[in-house]
Amino acid sequence: MAWFALYLLSLLWATAGTSTQTRSSCSVPSAQEPLVNGIQVLMENSVTSSAYPNPSILIAMNLAGAYNLKAQKLLTYQLMSSDTNDLTIGQLGLTIMALTSSCRDPGDKVSILQRQMENWAPSSPNAEASAFYGPSLAILALCQKNSEATLPIAVRFAKTLLANSSPFNVDTGAMATLALTCMYNKIPVGSEEGYRSLFGQVLKDIVEKISMKIKDNGIIGDIYSTGLAMQALSVTPEPPKKEWNCKKTMDMILNEIKQGKFHNPMSIAQILPSLKGKTYLDVPQVTCSPDHEVQPTLPSNPGPGPTSASNITVIYTINNQLRGVELLFNETINVSVKSGSVLLVVLEEAQRKNPMFKFETTMTSWGLVVSSINNIAENVNHKTYWQFLSGVTPLNEGVADYIPFNHEHITANFTQY
Repeated sequence: MAWFALYLLSLLWATAGTSTQTRSSCSVPSAQEPLVNGIQVLMENSVTSSAYPNPSILIAMNLAGAYNLKAQKLLTYQLMSSDTNDLTIGQLGLTIMALTSSCRDPGDKVSILQRQMENWAPSSPNAEASAFYGPSLAILALCQKNSEATLPIAVRFAKTLLANSSPFNVDTGAMATLALTCMYNKIPVGSEEGYRSLFGQVLKDIVEKISMKIKDNGIIGDIYSTGLAMQALSVTPEPPKKEWNCKKTMDMILNEIKQGKFHNPMSIAQILPSLKGKTYLDVPQVTCSPDHEVQPTLPSNPGPGPTSASNITVIYTINNQLRGVELLFNETINVSVKSGSVLLVVLEEAQRKNPMFKFETTMTSWGLVVSSINNIAENVNHKTYWQFLSGVTPLNEGVADYIPFNHEHITANFTQY
């Protein structure tokens, strides 16, 4: 009977951490599936050889089942060949998950992320909730590769979350739930029961806070945070006291899609897995067709697109006139970038030319958001943030790395909401 015990133990390890459907799952009605397929096509068509490679889009494509195989291969190739030296831990975690979902070996990216997370600590005991989003992504990616080696990191992270008292953020809470659920499901057999108790305690606390953000119409936080929250509530081993009506949430999201609210590729990437009955915990279970294993060929003649001759001059102004902030300034700089560049490129060029334009970013579900310019940082408690404008039109709340633009005048205002 020893062989049966060994078989059973191996079976437990093989199935630990798998996501699939749970008590809170719900599905898109068949009549509404063309609506969901439509936004998926819109998201996939945003992938081009000149666009910034977005791992969130590749994860969503692979979980949903890609329609545009050419775009799928191109994005996989771009992420495989990209330089990871300047990536945040959150971006690196997303890249590892994206390559894993493409049945590709992330190589040394996993060990690099492991070392970075071993040295990670929040900037302060009560760091803003958004500071935990990137580390949550990192722990989820590491958990899916080697949960046993990730256990000490996840324990320290969970304890830090318990001690943090900053205002709650739905996106961060949802991602932390996914990360710690992965760890909860993959606690090695024979490990201390204290691990399960710790992860369960943190999950219960976070999920209760998520449930408090569920509105009467089913939206969780706002329409763009709802996708990740749906994933979290679908897989958590610690369901909230307040029962979640998944169908009401699903119906409301489908209604928002009808109204054209999901047109940005990044917002689609966040909601699509839930619409297809998947979560980020399903990444290791994605099966790839043999065709997906073929090395993509970049087009030898990409046709018209950004070239060295298509640069534009961007007039970039940073402005802080808020009372009570010690450093007031209004400075303008001209920078030359390729037409169609993302905001991050403009900011990096300005910083290179003048250190007064130094900036910092925070990883969020939308990508990198500018959190500090010229040493003036956003503050949730003071309700201050950096708002980017083209004329009087806001630019995606400061999302810096994935949204291409062709604006010749950009202003960053430090403001209150």
